[in-house]
Amino acid sequence: MTTFCLEVAGPFACFTRPEMKVERVSYDVITPSAARALFESVLWKPEIRWRVHRIEVLKPIRWVNLRRNEVSGVVSTRNVQQAMHTGSGTLALYIEDERQQRAGYFLRDVAYRIHADLSLVPGKANDPLAKYTAMFARRASKGQCVNQPYLGCREFSADFKLVPADAPNESLAPPIAETRELGWMLHDMDYTHPTDPLPRFFRAHMHAGVIEVLPFEEAIG
Repeated sequence: MTTFCLEVAGPFACFTRPEMKVERVSYDVITPSAARALFESVLWKPEIRWRVHRIEVLKPIRWVNLRRNEVSGVVSTRNVQQAMHTGSGTLALYIEDERQQRAGYFLRDVAYRIHADLSLVPGKANDPLAKYTAMFARRASKGQCVNQPYLGCREFSADFKLVPADAPNESLAPPIAETRELGWMLHDMDYTHPTDPLPRFFRAHMHAGVIEVLPFEEAIG
């Protein structure tokens, strides 16, 4: 197991609370699943797994109300299957027919320092961990990614940089000096049954700007 650290930042973020059915309302801070997705946007392989264990909040928690146009419809599975088999199909959506305006309560001007462990999937990986460690370090140090990292919603893109393991503490921005209970937060989805994934939650607490994330196995379904 190898630990990496990324600093990520962006002008807006939305880590949607699942209990909000229509309007988007963000958690106070980034969720472990959203943090994991940031690492996977730099390097993802079927043989590896990322586990976020520490989140440092680097900027004060600030909010903004926005109204956005969203597309309510999705392309049907049947049309996608037809296109895959025949090479053509109706995959377009007419925005004017499917557009809805919704309000959102988002975070603004966010920055986090996220620590995650890189490990191999038991029994499925034949390559040494050092191979993927070197791949991630090389890609992250150059700012390369598989897809554009984002903060909860794809339109809220994120800047990121790799924090070297030997970086002196005085060169790093300190976490915010705030302690608060964050309540029940989504940890990640449990894909034990791929056709019926279930959410798992944990009781999040921020102490002096730092959130220690419980192992996924200890989260409550």
